[in-house]
Amino acid sequence: MKKESIYKIFSRIPTLETERLILRKMLISDKEDIYAYSCRADVTEHLTWMPHANMEYTQDYLRYIGQRYSVGDYFDWAVVEKASGRVIGSCGFTRFDYPNDVGEIGYVFHPDFCGKGYATEAVREVIRFGFVALKLHRIEARYLKGNDRSVRVMERLGMQYEGERREAMLVKGSYRTVGTYSILAGEYQKQ
Repeated sequence: MKKESIYKIFSRIPTLETERLILRKMLISDKEDIYAYSCRADVTEHLTWMPHANMEYTQDYLRYIGQRYSVGDYFDWAVVEKASGRVIGSCGFTRFDYPNDVGEIGYVFHPDFCGKGYATEAVREVIRFGFVALKLHRIEARYLKGNDRSVRVMERLGMQYEGERREAMLVKGSYRTVGTYSILAGEYQKQ
């Protein structure tokens, strides 16, 4: 997999669709929906970023994301619930290891939409895209210890636990243990 190929695909990020969700490019007009979960400390507790301080911060962030989309180096989709038209989270690739055909996925959802299978549905579609469209060999997901909801999503999707790196990441002033799950293209094809 070549970096240039990924950048070309994501410079015109494709819209993905599942039974209940649309995964599409994030827009500045999504600022209210995205701020609604990004401002919450309970949402960012197990993430590497701090809650958004105000709506202007979210708007500036989305403007920045728009610039990154234009060059193809941002790999995350807004997750839209079809029934309401609301952005309920985001899901996508956080990084690629180009020489080894590996992608790392990440996701975050508004708590009001948790426990309904939306995260599993969105991540399943991103994994499908990674193996089918991007021809990845391996997709992995990392989590900060204590993020049990995220771990359950990974397990439901057939990802395999690989272990934890103790206090491997300094996050918001504390050293946090980081775990990893993964799925290989061959395992995905057998599902």
